[in-house]
Order: sequence, then structure tokens, then C-alpha cells
Amino acid sequence: MNEPSILCIGELLIDFFCTDIDTGLAQGKHFSKKAGGAPANVCATITILGGRARFLSKVGNDPFGHFLKQTMVDLTIDDSSILLDEHHPTTLAFVSLKEDGERDFVFNRGADAHLNREELHKSSWMESSIIHFGSATALLDDPFKSAYVSFIRTVKEAGKFISFDPNFRSDLWKGREGDFIEVAEQCISQADFVKVSEEECKIISGFSNLSDGVECFHRLGAQTVAVTLGKDGTLVSNGKESCIVPSIPVHSIDSTGAGDAFVGAALHQFNHYQDPKALLEDFKQLKNIVSTSNRVGATVCTKMGAISAIRELEGRTTF
Repeated sequence: MNEPSILCIGELLIDFFCTDIDTGLAQGKHFSKKAGGAPANVCATITILGGRARFLSKVGNDPFGHFLKQTMVDLTIDDSSILLDEHHPTTLAFVSLKEDGERDFVFNRGADAHLNREELHKSSWMESSIIHFGSATALLDDPFKSAYVSFIRTVKEAGKFISFDPNFRSDLWKGREGDFIEVAEQCISQADFVKVSEEECKIISGFSNLSDGVECFHRLGAQTVAVTLGKDGTLVSNGKESCIVPSIPVHSIDSTGAGDAFVGAALHQFNHYQDPKALLEDFKQLKNIVSTSNRVGATVCTKMGAISAIRELEGRTTF
């Protein structure tokens, strides 16, 4: 019998990367088109590692939207819940790296912002064992913001295993950091598994000490917290025990998507268990899962581009 699918919810978009060296967007002339979106990276990791994943998102009924749906199909991700919006174009992000090392970023929000409550509830979410809320854009504005927060509560009431990654992007939240913290806390309070970066832990909790930040998340309601620390590994806590699980040394070329690969690997392993919530109480097993997820995330750092790097995981049986 096949294991149940993991449902990921959030944005699916086009990343246009400027390929001109040390050039801002105003001067850039050459761009590379890539499928993007943190939940898409999580889905890709799950399926490439041999699991089953479904994606709930909205794209424009335009060439970019069709390209994104086909990309998901090529990755064996179930695209039946990727909706085509007749009124709004596919979301686009333009990124370049300037000479001073700073990013030049322009975000044209489109269809993903208009995923609404009715569309979320009409999806086949009850068929999934684990539901991952990992959108970088869902918390920005209504209608998606209200629908997202409401839906995570509905999923909680149904007893599903909930994973949450806030995916803070400073480019998107300039001047609105307080709004981000408020809505991220609401989602953390519902989650069984919370993955944050070191920066996100400090921003959301308000504590510079990571252990204090993790305790803050447990007080909010999170059962298990994983704070990814790059080459230093991951701080994991289930509220009773905690430790830093080391990673592996790699020559990092591009860390884009490494956190998403970590989440995908963790959820794929959780999904092997009949009761993943109970598994979180087994700290030895939890550490083993985080250790493997660390190695998957580190491996993704050795290639350029998130999904391109994740594809390199295919066929790997050990990490």
C-alpha cells in the first residue's frame, strides 16, 4: 500500500534571475527563468526522495502558469490542486546580485495572492497525512492571508500533522516586520513541527539566545522546533529534550532551497510512521531524522538553483 501524500500549501511562481554579473535590474539584460516558491521546493524534495506530494496553489492561466504546472508534473508532484486563475497573472520575482553584494529585488504579486478560503476547503486535504504550511507570501495580504490562518486552524481541529516554516523574506516585509511576527505566532501556535532559521527564531521570538527563542515557540504551542544553523547543524527540541544535531562539511555554492530540502526530507521521513505526532516524543528517532535532513540540505548547497539542485538528490539512497 502506498504511503499517504503530503500536502504543501503556498506560492508557486517564476523566479527571473539576472545572469549579468554585478548588475542591478535596471541595467540587466539577460535573465534565466526558473520555477520558484518554497513549498514547491519542499514538494520536489519529497517526490525525488521517493515520497508522494500534492501541491495546493494558484497560478495565472498564462504561459508562465502552464510552465509551472508542467514543472510540477515532471517532478511527479500531484498538480490536481494547482488552480489556474483567469483574472490574475502568475506571480513573478526578479532578482539580481549587484556589485556591492546586495540583492536587487522586484516582486510582481499575482495569482497566488488570491487563493481563498473556499478554494482551500474544497481541496482534497483530508486525504493527506501531513500538511505543510511553508509559504513565503501567504502571510502578506488578504485574501490568502486570512484563508491561510483560518485553514491551519481547521486542519489542527481535524487532527492532522501540521508543519510550519515562516520563510521570512526581508525584501517582502520591509517596514511590516511587526505584522509578520504577529501572524507567524498564530501559525506556530497550531504546529506540530516548526522549522525556522536562526534569523527567524530571533525575529519572531524577540530573544537573541536561541534556547530562549525555542522555549518561546513551545509556550506558543509548537510541539517540536528545529532551528537550522547552516554548517553548524540544527538545534532541535521537543520541549523535553534538546540538542544541536551536526551537519556534514560541504563546499557550498548556493544555499537557495537548502532549508526547503531539509523540511522535505524531514516530512518524508515522518510520513513513514503511522503516527508522526507520537514520533516527536521519541527524541532519539527525532535526532536521526534531523541528521538525515541536515545531510540532504547540505547536499543541495553544492549545486546552483533550488529545484535544479534538488533534482541531484534523485537516486540517492544514503546521505
